[in-house]
Amino acid sequence: MEARIQNALISVFDKTGLDAIIHQLSKLGVKIYSTGGTADFIQSIGAEVHQVEALTGYPSILDGRVKTLHPKVFGGILARREEGHLTQLATYDIPTLDLVIVDLYPFEKTVASTTDEATIIEKIDIGGISLIRAAAKNYQDVVIVPSQAQYDYLLPLLKSQAGSTTLDQRRALAAAAFEVTSHYDSAIYNYFAGLGGETKALKISQSPRQELRYGENPHQSAEFYGNLDEIFDFLGGKELSYNNLVDVDAAVALMAEFQNEKPSFAIIKHTNACGVATRDTNLEAWNAALAADPVSAFGGIFITNTEVDEKTAAEVDKLFYEILIAPSYTQGALDLLMEKKKRILLKLKQYPVAKHSIKTLLNGVIRQEQDQYRHKAEEWKTVTKKGADAATLADLYFANKCVKHLKSNTIVLIKNGQMIGMGCGQTSRVDACHQAIDKARRFGFDVAGSVMASDAFFPFPDCVEIAHNAGINAVVQPGGSIKDQLSIDYCDANDMVMMVTGVRHFRH
Repeated sequence: MEARIQNALISVFDKTGLDAIIHQLSKLGVKIYSTGGTADFIQSIGAEVHQVEALTGYPSILDGRVKTLHPKVFGGILARREEGHLTQLATYDIPTLDLVIVDLYPFEKTVASTTDEATIIEKIDIGGISLIRAAAKNYQDVVIVPSQAQYDYLLPLLKSQAGSTTLDQRRALAAAAFEVTSHYDSAIYNYFAGLGGETKALKISQSPRQELRYGENPHQSAEFYGNLDEIFDFLGGKELSYNNLVDVDAAVALMAEFQNEKPSFAIIKHTNACGVATRDTNLEAWNAALAADPVSAFGGIFITNTEVDEKTAAEVDKLFYEILIAPSYTQGALDLLMEKKKRILLKLKQYPVAKHSIKTLLNGVIRQEQDQYRHKAEEWKTVTKKGADAATLADLYFANKCVKHLKSNTIVLIKNGQMIGMGCGQTSRVDACHQAIDKARRFGFDVAGSVMASDAFFPFPDCVEIAHNAGINAVVQPGGSIKDQLSIDYCDANDMVMMVTGVRHFRH
């Protein structure tokens, strides 16, 4: 069912891109109603505009809070184009409004730019959101354009269809309208929820939607909702997959711990780090990270906190990888790396800071604060008679950063700013400890003199005993077991260092 636009109501905050639509509507002979700054803009570009105030008989009042909220406006939008409703419109001299164009007050941008509550509250749009909902409800007869994002859809229709639209087109715009209103309302709810008090619902609204090749496995469909362009410049390679995105998230979260450190490299496989190292140069950091587990590194995700130069790129390029992430690349490095078209190159523009993590579970959703705790080694407690020297403390600090990003139960071994072994995802902390030591030895490392970190406390002294027998001389753990003293006593009896952080880092 086609409907022709005869009268339009336009009320927008941001006028960008509106001029082309106004000129096209004028060319089609559409009567334009508007108010306030939008009406002034329409006049300024030489188009005829009719003031809403003249239609309603009321001026804009309450500092502009009430402009379009009137039966002569909403009657013209909500009336069905059938005899009963049209007769009532004629009785009250109300024109049909066949096109409504709205661009809402920028509530989210305001929240992001200020903490002043009065300023934020004034950017809660009332009239605009009501216009959108009314027009979308009556999509059988009315065209709703709820934001600038739909201008590129509307303008070709106006040009090619001479001001007429089909029911399918109006229905598609109505769907876009309710997407806009639901997102807007979610943003307002989440703002108020963030001010404190009990919340009874979880509101999530993310866009845009990006369809992925498939999910965790080829028989699963998947989508990503969000704007990756805010985080990365995509420099080359194939499209990111579901598994790529999960691994990239883990890689970026780990490297955020090292963003202000010396050149560091990490190698991620199935969200776990299999190699991490810090050195004086990027190339040295790469070589040290790779040495920790060159087998697992094959097909992994590589990330660094420092610019990749041509020498480092040449070494990285010798190994097959899925994704390389860096804050910058020299031109020589880019020229070399981009020769292999399927390998993904990402330039990291910022480390994203998500306040919460969300996961579907059973018949609902669980949400928690992200583990953003940043340790300060000077706040740790030495619980043994022997304290850590500067070099040992640096390695313990490094180890604790790594252990935070591995799946529980986990143990990490660090020696001279290099991960030399790790055990993760084990059902027993003892198994994780054995795995870390065995792995280090398998790749040729001397475990003696390394330090050990655990993501959770030791309920028994078995792990520190295993560590001591391997030549490990220092341990960091959160503490908190009722039997902490057993492990401390063992360390004291064997001239070991133990430090307690007071913060646990389970990761399931």
